[in-house]
Amino acid sequence: MPTYKLSYFDLRGRGELARLVFKAAQRDFEDDRVQREDWPTLKASTPFGQMPVLDVDGKKLAQSNTISRFLAREFNLAGKDSFEQAQCDQYLELVEDMFKEFAKAFFEKDEEKKKEINKNLSEVVFPKFLGLFEKALEANGGSFLVGNSLSLADLGVYNGFDTPLQQNPKMMDSYPKLKALRSRIEGMPTIGDYLKNRKVSDI
Repeated sequence: MPTYKLSYFDLRGRGELARLVFKAAQRDFEDDRVQREDWPTLKASTPFGQMPVLDVDGKKLAQSNTISRFLAREFNLAGKDSFEQAQCDQYLELVEDMFKEFAKAFFEKDEEKKKEINKNLSEVVFPKFLGLFEKALEANGGSFLVGNSLSLADLGVYNGFDTPLQQNPKMMDSYPKLKALRSRIEGMPTIGDYLKNRKVSDI
């Protein structure tokens, strides 16, 4: 059985989806939390000078969604056939579209512009994506986004709304299927235990 080491900063960010995949699959891995002061020394040893990095028996893999997709395929969480795999991919890409909108506020330095961006996120962007994912759940029977069991798509959407929900905990109140999916994921023992002990971070 392969040995896995996931290296990323001590926050959720771009490394958290891979961690959730490990937890959902109940697979052991070394959760290497890199401290900021150590990063300059380690940077040159990574494939592209960035993290996360997944080490699989000494072989390194970079790019966050690539890592998550690889792990999901390894652990049978990527869909049961090529079409379901493509569906998982499409929902991850949709989460990425939402993240790009959200990131505008996170990196904006001008406070007035940030207020405008946050207003647009609250009134336009998040309702749009919440509606899209709710509709997708309804179209697939209401329990999971792809097929009839947990997949990378469900975990990706769960992870994608973590930070927005920290800012607005009632965001999903009008989206019952999406809210129920979130509760189901949190009810999984390995994920639930991990979440209870997870360090709180802004992203």
